[in-house]
Amino acid sequence: MRDADYIYAVASIRAKEKTLLTDADIQTMIGMKSEKEVLSFLNERGWGDNSSDMSMEELLSAAEESEMKQLTSLGVDKEIIDTLFIEELYHNLKAAIKEVCTGITDVQAFYDHKTYDKDTMLSIIRNKEYEKLPEDMRKLAKDAMELMLTTRDGQRLDIMIDRACLDATEKVASTTKDRFLSDYAEKKVVIADIKIAVRAAITKKSLQVIEDALAPNRTFDVRTLAKSAANGQESVYEFLDRVGYKGAVEALKESFSSFEKWCDDSIMSSLMTQKTNIQSSGPIVAYFLAKQNEIRTARIIMTAKANGFSNEAISERVRKMYG
Repeated sequence: MRDADYIYAVASIRAKEKTLLTDADIQTMIGMKSEKEVLSFLNERGWGDNSSDMSMEELLSAAEESEMKQLTSLGVDKEIIDTLFIEELYHNLKAAIKEVCTGITDVQAFYDHKTYDKDTMLSIIRNKEYEKLPEDMRKLAKDAMELMLTTRDGQRLDIMIDRACLDATEKVASTTKDRFLSDYAEKKVVIADIKIAVRAAITKKSLQVIEDALAPNRTFDVRTLAKSAANGQESVYEFLDRVGYKGAVEALKESFSSFEKWCDDSIMSSLMTQKTNIQSSGPIVAYFLAKQNEIRTARIIMTAKANGFSNEAISERVRKMYG
C-alpha cells in the first residue's frame, strides 16, 4: 500500500481506537473482586460474542481472532503482517522440532499462527518438507533438526532459533521502506538483546554462549554488551547507562518484573507517536499491537484474580495502555 492508500484504513482505525482500554479501565479491572467480574466488564466493552458463559481463554481467543480479521481486511502489506507474527512463526518451528525429537506433546506450546499452526508445522518437520517453510527458514529448520536429533540439547536449540528470529527481525528493520515498521523491528531487537544480556549475567553464562545469543543491531555494539554480560550484572548496568538506557537499569535495580514491564512499556511508548499520523502503516500497526497488549494485560489480571494475587501485586505486572 502507498501512504495515500492508508488514509481510509487509518480513518477506520481511529474509530476503533476509541474502544481501547485506558489506564483508568485497567485500574478498575484490578480493583474487581474476581475473574468473573473482569470477564463481565470486558464483555460489556464488546469483547467476545456477548455470551456470559465464555471462559477467559474463549474470550481472549475471540478478541485475538477479531483483531486479526480487522488487520487483514484493511489490506495491510504482507511484509507488515509477517513481521508482526515473526516471533510466533519461529516459536512454532522450535516447538515442533522439540515435539518431533522428544515425542513429548505440549498442547500449550504452539501459537495459533495463520499459516504455520501446530498441525502444519509438525507435518513439515516430521516429513522434513522444509521447502514448505519461508525461504529464509529452510536451512535453519534442517540444521536445527539435526542439532536436536544429535545432541538433544534443548537450550542450544532455543539459542539457535531465537537468534535466527532476531536476525530476521533486524533484517526487516534494515531493509524495509516502511519507516515505522523499521523503527518497531529495531526496537524489538534492541529490547530482546538487553533481556538476553541481563539474564546471561544473572545466570553467569559464558562469553561464547552470550555472543551466540545476541543479534547485531543498529543501536549499540552487541560485542561490547556480550563482554559486559560475561563480567556480571554491574557491568551490564554500566553499559546500558552509557548507551542511553538508564530507565532499564533503574527498573532492573527495583526487580526483574519491573524490568519486564519497562521493556513492554518502552515499546508501547514508541507506538504512541502514531496517534497523529494519518498517511502510513504506523497507526494500523500501532493499534494492532496496542490491542495485543490489552489482551496480554487482561490475561494477567484475570489469571492473577483466579490465583488470589493482591491488587498491589497485579499493579506491578500490568502494562501501559495505548488508549
